[in-house]
Amino acid sequence: MDGRDLVRLMRTVGSAGVAQGMRTVRAAWRGRRADAAGLRPRGAERARVPGQVHEARPGPGGGVVRFSRSELRVLVAMNGAVFWGWDGAGPQPSYALADRCPEPDPRAVLEPDKDGGWRVVAERATVAVSRHGAVEVRTPGGVVLRRELPPRWWEPVDGGPARWTLRSEVAADARFFGLGGRTAGPRLPDGTYRLWNTLPGPRSTGGAGASSVTMPVQMVVADAGTHLAFHDNAWDGTVALREGEEGAGSGHDRPGRSVLRMEGGPLRCWVLVGTPARVLLTWASLTGPPALPPAWALGHHHVRSGSGDEQDIRRVVTGHQERDLPLDAVHLGVGHADARRVFTVDEERFPKLPVLADELRREGVRLVSVVEPAVQAEPGGTVYDGGTREDVFVRGADGAVVRGVGRPGDAVFPDFTHARARAWWGGHYEERLGRGFAGFWHDLDGPVSFAAFGESTLPRSARHSLEGGGGDHRQAHNVYALCMARAGYEGLRTLAPDERPFVLSRCGWAGTQRYGGTWSGDVAAGWPGLRESLALVMGLGLCGVPHSGPDVAGYEGRPSPELYLRWLQLAAYLPLLRTHAGPGAGGREPWGFGTEVLGHARVALVERRRLLPYFVTLSHLARRTGAPYVRPLWWSAPEDRALRECEDAFLLGDCLLVAPVFRPGVGRRAVRLPRGRWYDVATERAYEGPARVVVDTPLARIAVFARAGAVIPVRGVDGTAELEVWAPARGRTGGGLVVPDAGDGWVDPEIERYVSRWEDRRVVVERVDEGGPGEPSRPVRVRGFVERPAQM
Repeated sequence: MDGRDLVRLMRTVGSAGVAQGMRTVRAAWRGRRADAAGLRPRGAERARVPGQVHEARPGPGGGVVRFSRSELRVLVAMNGAVFWGWDGAGPQPSYALADRCPEPDPRAVLEPDKDGGWRVVAERATVAVSRHGAVEVRTPGGVVLRRELPPRWWEPVDGGPARWTLRSEVAADARFFGLGGRTAGPRLPDGTYRLWNTLPGPRSTGGAGASSVTMPVQMVVADAGTHLAFHDNAWDGTVALREGEEGAGSGHDRPGRSVLRMEGGPLRCWVLVGTPARVLLTWASLTGPPALPPAWALGHHHVRSGSGDEQDIRRVVTGHQERDLPLDAVHLGVGHADARRVFTVDEERFPKLPVLADELRREGVRLVSVVEPAVQAEPGGTVYDGGTREDVFVRGADGAVVRGVGRPGDAVFPDFTHARARAWWGGHYEERLGRGFAGFWHDLDGPVSFAAFGESTLPRSARHSLEGGGGDHRQAHNVYALCMARAGYEGLRTLAPDERPFVLSRCGWAGTQRYGGTWSGDVAAGWPGLRESLALVMGLGLCGVPHSGPDVAGYEGRPSPELYLRWLQLAAYLPLLRTHAGPGAGGREPWGFGTEVLGHARVALVERRRLLPYFVTLSHLARRTGAPYVRPLWWSAPEDRALRECEDAFLLGDCLLVAPVFRPGVGRRAVRLPRGRWYDVATERAYEGPARVVVDTPLARIAVFARAGAVIPVRGVDGTAELEVWAPARGRTGGGLVVPDAGDGWVDPEIERYVSRWEDRRVVVERVDEGGPGEPSRPVRVRGFVERPAQM
């Protein structure tokens, strides 16, 4: 940070940010000095490529192929995942993998291939290694899905981590998705994307390629098939993507390109092949199933980021109750905490918080507390003194504790890559639980700082345990928030073993879904931010993080009433529904935008409450299958090119299609429908897909369609669950899954399976179990036809 950065900071946060800006300047100066002393200069470098193949040694699930200047290990796991690693890189240690590497597939054997290469033939894919080190992944029919050209390393002559570049090719018709949460998605346009957790949004200078949840995870969809490629390396790097072009005839296609450049770390890759559902099921088996949220966490959350007090919380809750607006949780920002003691509530403004929390819980409203990793570097603070005694703070190359910048000012940071530090930190959540908090959201957990313009607040030379392996912040930065989420999740499992933890993180990496969800951070206000919100959620879902969502209408400023309503209508169908009234955004409760908006907002929130059993079912299915709640339209038909190009609508599970409004003044919009019959839920008019239809989208609603035959669990008028069934097309059947849930706890409920079909002039709904078809155990309401419905 230099003088120009400080001027920019003053313009952003005003004169109140000058002191923080000066601290940042000092911290940046200390960091640069520490990096100059603690990191070896790269100096002269020597380029290297694998060279010619020399020999191969078969082994379980694959084997090792040796080249003149490198070696490649290939492994096919029992779950069908394909792994390869260069220069001795194995699947572990890895922060992405949930457990030990899956067992190798004994049926997969390394065998000679044509032109002096080698190959491993497996059930779902064939891996071919050329004599120069190119690696191809082919379908069982021999079609190439991905071709990675021989890598190139740049190794410092005087020693140190080697930089490397890997160029990959995909089919000319392929489309790229993923890379974590990207505002440019969900289909990633040509461009360069950084793989370093920052704070994109109104206060960031990270650019379009910046993201707070970065992952080197590509979901690639082409006519020939779908595959996921994960390069397991948490170092800083970039991915440059360019879609291919199809020529006028055979041999004139230009393949799609991906160029991955990393500043260090291992060169290793996992590739998963199959349908999108199969790919994410395998991905979940590698990186761990998503954490199961308590049912209340799938309701409506409201954020109060200012200082406030207990009366402010009560006013917010009462305001929702008086206007019949469903509310399930209130999030309290940093203003409610004692900055010196991190986990301690400000006693002056919140003297009776446990009493208030208990009253709100009886009314169905939970309190959620923000937690940040920055610990004020001042003796006398409970957490600072305790962490110093336990020696859990990040140290520099010189052995001294590193000081960075956080909201409290000069701060130190726990080393969450050490098991002892995680256990110590997780124990501190007891204080917040005792105050009545039911959930936690982690902010600035990169560790990143607004004052540092979204960049890391720790120098790259800072030392980390990395589970005993040792390393510096270049290796730890991207996994820091993941390890903090793990500390919180495991601490809560110990402190409240009968309750499901609710942990929401701002930053993350591959595998972060094991410990909770994410929220989008400071999405830019305005209509572009509305569209970016959907891109973020869908991109994260395709990377295995199903539970996420934005702050409605962005972080700060005052949106127009129309923008606020359209954002809320979209968020009502996203996994995390979070409205926000933060600094500079006062009056952003639904009643602050006029009577008309309030009425329409009530409809959106009531519909979310009605669909809560469906969201609960989707959360259980995500845990069991890895499938995201929010899915692209091509989810069940990736070969449909028209659906691959559609980015302004999404599927919510298998049953609903949602088409938001992304522009002001729009009263009608076009919607691309996949194959099958779809009902407009507002008018119950049926449409046959595949088709492009135009429907009304007045200010009162966005376009939502139900799949014909769908069986959807919903909340009835009396609060109990019932089945909403959309009539199947004549001569066809439908169905759906329901997971009954008590709302919390660890009982694994049995999945209820239902089938809908026509019988004469009636729609019959049956529950299917091991004993055969039977009557539904819940009330049934059939929609989408005029003839008399029947249950059984």
